[in-house]
Amino acid sequence: MSQPLTPPPLSLYVHIPWCVRKCPYCDFNSHEGRGELPFAAYVDALLADLDHDLPLVWGRTVQTVFFGGGTPSLMPPDFIDRFLQGASSRLRFAPACEITLETNPGTAEHGRFDGYRNAGVNRLSFGIQSFDDGCLQRLGRIHDSREAETAVKLARDAGFDNFNLDLMYALPGQDLAMAAHDLERAFALQPTHISHYQLTLEPNTVFAARPPAGIPDDDLGWDMQEHCQAMLAGAGYAQYEVSAYARPDRQCAHNLNYWTYGDYLGIGAGAHGKLTLGHDGSILRRWKHKHPTRYLADAGTPAGIGGDEQVEPARRPFEFMLNALRLVDGFALALFEKRTGLPAAAIQPQLDEAVSRGWLRIDAGHVRPTALGRRFANDVIGLFLAD
Repeated sequence: MSQPLTPPPLSLYVHIPWCVRKCPYCDFNSHEGRGELPFAAYVDALLADLDHDLPLVWGRTVQTVFFGGGTPSLMPPDFIDRFLQGASSRLRFAPACEITLETNPGTAEHGRFDGYRNAGVNRLSFGIQSFDDGCLQRLGRIHDSREAETAVKLARDAGFDNFNLDLMYALPGQDLAMAAHDLERAFALQPTHISHYQLTLEPNTVFAARPPAGIPDDDLGWDMQEHCQAMLAGAGYAQYEVSAYARPDRQCAHNLNYWTYGDYLGIGAGAHGKLTLGHDGSILRRWKHKHPTRYLADAGTPAGIGGDEQVEPARRPFEFMLNALRLVDGFALALFEKRTGLPAAAIQPQLDEAVSRGWLRIDAGHVRPTALGRRFANDVIGLFLAD
């Protein structure tokens, strides 16, 4: 039996769908930009989209904003500024609101970072992927290692002291020493946060259809992961999520809200949102049409909605675990009850099974994945699928 739900913290996700060139491993909603991109019209569409969804979040405070893509740093600062001014006039932003912009080093220009900072962006996430030029070429990236380092230094000069570097390992042609060298290059730039994750061949990507030669096997990939995790810990980056490492108090607040089954309003082409509706205690998932042309035409109208879906109580345990079990420290059972409206007893058989297999441990009402459980995360989460 589900209980009344109190809306959790609210984030705002803004999708910018264009990029310079689609990477062969990318399964995000991104589209190669051709000619002059319609940024002014897109900001108008984003604000109309926001206006249409506002009744779902009246009176709530936005704790974090995240510009994802695509390549958000293709959008000039003036348009980011106009959007943030419009959004903050419609929604209350928390005084310490974390505002992150994803950026591709190949689109970094002198002066842009000053503009983003003046617009209100206070955190950057750089899609570096590797500091090895051969690896970058094989990944189809538009930047080289020199441009990556230059972009980070330009951001520092503009006053950004909170930024993430995205790095991948188990890349085509990569060995253990190369993966370690990538981290050494990253440490030299002193990021506050590092996302470090294994290359996977996602469905409907070029790499899935035509896998590149030289991808490390599972054993080498595991060796890279263990070696790099030790390096990250030694350099002062504490692992707090499957692929996220941070300096003290520099975890990504936006992603933490996802992983603790918080709410997020998703606007932009293909954006997804998840909202707890206070009037009836339901949980709504909503997504927008993916293609930029259709989105521009329909944003702010019912035709702009790609779909709505209620998250029924039977599915909430799986959704909660899909997120919360990514966290190294796990979650409190009280949080599960608060975010799902279900009693802890509803998942007790699955918890008992996971404990018996050595995948989870429970202490004083707190559930944590073990090292074994983190390695077999998909199996653990699968226990909570509704029949």
